[in-house]
Amino acid sequence: MSKAAKTSEQILRAAEKLFSEKGFEATSLREITQSADVNLASVNYHFGSKKGLIQAVVERYQRVFMPALSAELKRLEDQGNVSTEGIVQCFVGPLAALEQVCAGGAEIYLKLLGYGYSEIQGHLRKFTMQRFGDVVQHAFRLFQTANPSFATETLFWRLHFALGTVLFAQVSARALIEIAKADFADPNPEAYMMQRLLAYVAAGISAPEATFLSTTRSKVV
Repeated sequence: MSKAAKTSEQILRAAEKLFSEKGFEATSLREITQSADVNLASVNYHFGSKKGLIQAVVERYQRVFMPALSAELKRLEDQGNVSTEGIVQCFVGPLAALEQVCAGGAEIYLKLLGYGYSEIQGHLRKFTMQRFGDVVQHAFRLFQTANPSFATETLFWRLHFALGTVLFAQVSARALIEIAKADFADPNPEAYMMQRLLAYVAAGISAPEATFLSTTRSKVV
């Protein structure tokens, strides 16, 4: 590995750790360069800006996750039996594959996604759509196929609510497992936590439209 590549890797690893622990906004470039043991100018040299560094950190995970997800979605579509449960299940393998990036890769990636939304990092969405928009759009089309009666707006909200559920469950997993052990005397709640989560998410996405929405809209009109 060249010196430049080594420096870039040091910065990425330090940034990844700090971003996943503190978020993007609370992490300064000075903290990152001190942790990476490089000079401050190195970030601009290798990544152009803090935004460029954030994108590079997230892309490390997306380069593994998105192609794997694309393959799973294609496999499901080729089977000709597209369901919400089947689409949700397509995300499991690609998340597990993030262990290739680093230990605990799925948890780190989901934390980064969470900070991307909670801190309104709009550039990340644009960056992702430019590189992997075809995969995102493929997933959305399949959800539309599985739920043909839903408007695009309805699916937008439901998929983001589902993402929020997954993010909470992932970052709170250790606490939830300990509570389940203490309150229900369950020695191994980890064994079924993922399947419970997937069933809940799939049911939420495909649940019937709430009646109060149509009532509220008619009153406004």
